[in-house]
Amino acid sequence: MEALAPDSYAQFLADLKSRIQAAQVRAALAVNRELVLLYWQIGRDILDRQERESWGAKVIDRLAADLKRAFPDIKGFSSRNLKYMRAFGEAWPEEAIVQAVLAQITWYHNLAILEKLATPEDRIWYAKATIQHGWSRNVLVHQIEAGRLHRQGKAVATFDRTLPTPQSDLAQDITKDPYNFDFLTLGVGFAFVGSQYRLTVGNEEFYIDLLFYHLKLRAYIVVDLKMQAFEPEFAGKMNFYLSAVNDLLRHPDDQPSIGIILCKTKERFVAEYALRDINKPIGISEYRLAESLPEKLQGSLPTIEELESELGAATEEESQ
Repeated sequence: MEALAPDSYAQFLADLKSRIQAAQVRAALAVNRELVLLYWQIGRDILDRQERESWGAKVIDRLAADLKRAFPDIKGFSSRNLKYMRAFGEAWPEEAIVQAVLAQITWYHNLAILEKLATPEDRIWYAKATIQHGWSRNVLVHQIEAGRLHRQGKAVATFDRTLPTPQSDLAQDITKDPYNFDFLTLGVGFAFVGSQYRLTVGNEEFYIDLLFYHLKLRAYIVVDLKMQAFEPEFAGKMNFYLSAVNDLLRHPDDQPSIGIILCKTKERFVAEYALRDINKPIGISEYRLAESLPEKLQGSLPTIEELESELGAATEEESQ
């Protein structure tokens, strides 16, 4: 048997695996697309028949029984799901929007959006966000219940004048106001680096409350938590942190580090003045502490009680 060059074969095998996996993903997406479109068409047909031929609500129960007999091995045609199809068809009378957006997410994502949101505009926004961020259904529900849309991009920030357009938009997206700490739980690009992360500058040591690396922005995210209302000097401290992180941690291929100052409250005009002449990307947002962290992160992240204790102690030391 002819010997194979180890490096050449390994690369060939890796390429094949990648192509097979990509084909599997495309096939799964195609199946999902056809399923969502089928359910939408069934829902529209039921609506049409009920309107034109005055069919009553009980026809759905009859359809469910007949379809189960015809397709005993196929799930999805229960009376309950047929009613969801009708509601889905009623919510989206135009096929174009179903094909362009809603068929790109699963049926169960669509049901969550349908049940928990009232307006087409909100539903489309969350559907597009699901596609963009790859949210699971549970994460989508969490984002809806946390009011992600209405907290989007309200923080006072310098991103529009300190970062190029693609980065500034994404940086504004991750800086919600008020902040509910959902970035700790969702895996939408944040990689946790450390809490009370030590930086040595000269002969002095400084500690960053929370340090992340954002995989999409390709940049460090410095988070400074304050147990009080925003004060102008907080912007200067963050400016210092960013300079240090850029010099000590940032790789030459990384983008400029981004600072997020989270305060219990902020006065918008004070925040805007504090950031006016700063040339680094900094955002200021109010925050709300979540009640608990997810189990998979417990042990690697500080608990809310630990954060409050540490930050409270730090605030007392600063005031002395």
